[in-house]
Order: sequence, then structure tokens, then C-alpha cells
Amino acid sequence: MALTVELGDLLDTAAPPATLAEAAELARDRFGLSGTIRALTGERDRNFHIAETSGGEYVLKIVHPAEDPAVTDFQTQALRHVAMRNGTLATPRAVAPLTGTDDVVWRVPGQADRRLRCYTYLPGEPLHLTVATPSQRQALGQFLARLDQALADFRHPADNHDLLWDLKRAARARDLLADIPDPERRALPARAFDRFETTILPALAGLRTQVVHNDFNPHNILADPTAGDRIAGVIDFGDMVRAPLVQDLATACAYQIQPDGHPLAGPADLVGGFHAVLPLEPAEMAVLPGLIATRMALSIAISSWRAARHPDNAPYILRNQQAAWTGLARLDLLTPGEAQTYLAERIG
Repeated sequence: MALTVELGDLLDTAAPPATLAEAAELARDRFGLSGTIRALTGERDRNFHIAETSGGEYVLKIVHPAEDPAVTDFQTQALRHVAMRNGTLATPRAVAPLTGTDDVVWRVPGQADRRLRCYTYLPGEPLHLTVATPSQRQALGQFLARLDQALADFRHPADNHDLLWDLKRAARARDLLADIPDPERRALPARAFDRFETTILPALAGLRTQVVHNDFNPHNILADPTAGDRIAGVIDFGDMVRAPLVQDLATACAYQIQPDGHPLAGPADLVGGFHAVLPLEPAEMAVLPGLIATRMALSIAISSWRAARHPDNAPYILRNQQAAWTGLARLDLLTPGEAQTYLAERIG
């Protein structure tokens, strides 16, 4: 299925700006929070960090006006569900508005309504600034497995919403490769999409399915500043969707291919940690290498398309692209059989 222009426009437009003064007023009036406020980066929403004088830290999120209110609620309720199922997992906690209802709207004359969310702020060092090690990757896999366990029985009416980053629907992103001008370079992600459509997609229907985080990348993961191998938390649940469980693992693995050694050595560390907590089924192991490649192809396609249309935000949009190109090129050298055998031998 080709990606429609309408869907692209909906998902690729940045939210209207909000001033620090406006954000401070919203935090105070809607959530009872006041203190020092600063803007945070974000691709679609407007995010602000609030440091209260009492020591508490929070994130105020002004949601993109095009986001379905049901999807906003889906993300809030998922975080509450995780906290209920596993209170030891370091994830943001949803802060209840003063009104007692989660549907808090900011109305500005002449603009579309925007919904507000507030979460506790997680301290830690962004994982992409740390030194990656096998033990860190194993810890990542263990953390992701516990998160998926906490989400396993969560359901919501909007959990299967239409999401550009939904890996199970990756084939429709093929058209976005048109923004890569070099045909030889473009052929690399195109081959990954070919393999996905012919061998991976038909197998997905028979795999375990649940709500997954779907964006377990080093920019969304925090490490302990005093012990980089210990995972201090995960943030940004904005790409959650109901999907095959192995999709979550493949997405995480796509960011762990190292520049040397076997292409799957880094992912194997993460898969080993995951498998020790939440054992994978043979059919999931079989599609995992292909899904890892598909995630990198999807990242290349979407980021190329968005950067071409928003050059002012290109550095943020393209922050993971070079790693995706390098990793996909290395993985492309393996046959599907070689990749599956390597992972099976490493995991045991």
C-alpha cells in the first residue's frame, strides 16, 4: 500500500510554537506546577521541562493538534498500566490534571485546539552519549523484556492506530525512497523492503501480538550516570502501537549494530538479555534479522522524506540516519540463513 499524501501531511507537520510564559501558565493552571521552565526538543509535540522549587521535575507536553485525542489517551493509560503492573520499572508517571479529567485542552483563538499531558521527569544520561558495551546491551534487552511483560495485557480502543513508524506496515514507505537521489544508494533500503514483503510480512500474522513501545532507541533510553551499564529509564511512548512482540525487539536491535565485528554481534547481546527474561519463540527468531533490516530501511525512508521537506529541522530528523545506512549495508552482506544461524547460535 502506498503512503498517501494526506497521511504524510498529517504526520510530518510540526506543532505550532508555544512560549515559555504560555507553558508556565499552563503548567500552573492545569497541573498545579510552578518553577523554572525550559524548552525541550521534540519532533512534533512541544515539550517543556519544569523544575519545581520543592525539587520535583516534570515534563509538560503540548500535543500536536492533529493527534487523535484517543491516541493521546492511549499513551497516558499505557503509562498508568505499566506503573500498575511493574512499579519498579523506570518510566514516566502520568500527572493527573487539577480538573480530574485527562482530556485537558489548550484553546488559542485562531488555532486548532491542543491537548496537554504532564509526566514526571526521569533523570539519567541519554544512552547515545555513553560508551556502548555488551553488558549494557544485555541490560537493554532485559529492560525491554520487562516493559513488554508489563504491557502484555494492556488494551485500548486506539492501540492499533495508523502510525508512520509501525514496522508491520513498513511496505507502504517504499515510495518515500524517492527522496534519495542516488539510485545505487536507494537500492539498499529497497532490497530490505523487498525481503520484508516477500518473506517477513506473511509470517507476522502468526506471531504474538501486543502493545509495544516501538521506539527503543538510544535517544529515548537513559543510563545511570555513575554506571553506564545500568539502564535508568525509558521515555517517549509516543510511537506505541499494537504489533507483533518481536517488532519491539527488532526496533531496539536496529540501533545496536556496531561498526566492526559481526554485523549481528551487538543485536545478539540485546536479544540474549531479552530472551533470558521473555523467551522468544522459534518463529519470532526466524523473522528477527529481516525485521531489523526493515526497521533501518524504514528509518532511512522516513528521515530522508522529512528532511527534504523540513531542512530547518534536518539535523534532528537525520540524527540516526548515518548509523542506519551503515548498519543496513553491513547486514545486507548476510544471507537470511546466515543471519538466523548466527543469532540462534549466540542465543542458544
